[in-house]
Amino acid sequence: MLDINKIREKFPSLNLKDSNGNDIIYLDGPGGTQVPSNVINGISNYYKKYNANTHGEFITSIETDRIMGELRSKAASLLGAEDGKCISIGQNMTSLNFSLARCLSKIFNEGDELIISELDHEANRGPWKTLEDIGVKIIEIELMPNGELDYDDFSKKINDKTVMVAVGMSSNALGTMNKIDRIRDIVIKYKCLFLLDAVHYAPHFSIDVKKLDCDFLLCSAYKFYGPHMSFLYSRPGLLDKLDTDRLIVQDQNAPYRIETGTLNHAACHGVSKAIDFISELGIGTNYREKIIDSYKKLSHHEFTLASQLFEGLNKLKNIQIIGPDFSSRKRTPTVSFIHKSKSANEICRELARHNICAWDGHFYALKAIQKLGLEKKGGVTRLGISVYNQSYEIDKTIKALSEI
Repeated sequence: MLDINKIREKFPSLNLKDSNGNDIIYLDGPGGTQVPSNVINGISNYYKKYNANTHGEFITSIETDRIMGELRSKAASLLGAEDGKCISIGQNMTSLNFSLARCLSKIFNEGDELIISELDHEANRGPWKTLEDIGVKIIEIELMPNGELDYDDFSKKINDKTVMVAVGMSSNALGTMNKIDRIRDIVIKYKCLFLLDAVHYAPHFSIDVKKLDCDFLLCSAYKFYGPHMSFLYSRPGLLDKLDTDRLIVQDQNAPYRIETGTLNHAACHGVSKAIDFISELGIGTNYREKIIDSYKKLSHHEFTLASQLFEGLNKLKNIQIIGPDFSSRKRTPTVSFIHKSKSANEICRELARHNICAWDGHFYALKAIQKLGLEKKGGVTRLGISVYNQSYEIDKTIKALSEI
């Protein structure tokens, strides 16, 4: 079991109070989690001790090279990848996915088909829709009213013309966990690329890219207690075969060949410390084992609180929860809902008066919100559980909503 009180001590922002000395409840994690002290110190210490560009012969540059290599190695452990040569670093997931789409546009042809889903964040839809300019046909997996994908529809749409399937592992808007094993089992019957968006999944569950058998996977560190940086996993040897947009002075080999410009080394050091934070919650004989054990504990804690939140909200007459229920553990700890008479933004403003941080809108999963007929209502109100949340915070939130 996790000692949540001890974990909370690691997050300085949890000590913030309002003008009346009241605590703040952070249920805004799906939009970006709070950051522990070791991450903050890691960023600060980089500037204090190591600040330099890479590939120099002097001490601070050598340390920066070490820090960057260390991040790639730790990210590989986080994702179950072969080694750091599989990990490319970028400003955010959207930028990396656009870069990937541009280089793949050079090998896809008119008449090829690429499958995305109606449930996905636009960062895993928009970049691929740009390929329509070269004649690639974009096919969408249908979203059902219960907030889940229609896998029979997917089975009917994939064919020998399909060159790529790009789907999310879970929905940042609804908390739906997609049946990736089922999708993969269908994908492997065809000679097409398989990309996974793990941005909303990575904060809550361990990932094994080898078991997933994916060609690409993307995630963002600011969703799992780090700064705003992202990385791209590419199957060993695959990135070297792609003609990426890059300068002639850039390292032409993977993982660097898709990276443009100088990276934010201080933030990268912070990401490394964020992965350390996760690993230190677990036990094991090596770094990877500790990460896996940590996620087991972390996801159990989060699911327990999310179930409490779901059950409490489900009893309120004016609230309708959107998306799958919590009868199965195949669910992220994110609960979205609509109010019968108030907009999502009005609900968030009411919650803010109780010092409860929550998000409203479509969260860039615009197609899903439109398909469910919720855009005119202002989207949904979203509450998300992170490792530092506690049961009493859920009770307070349910009470606040019951009074609205």
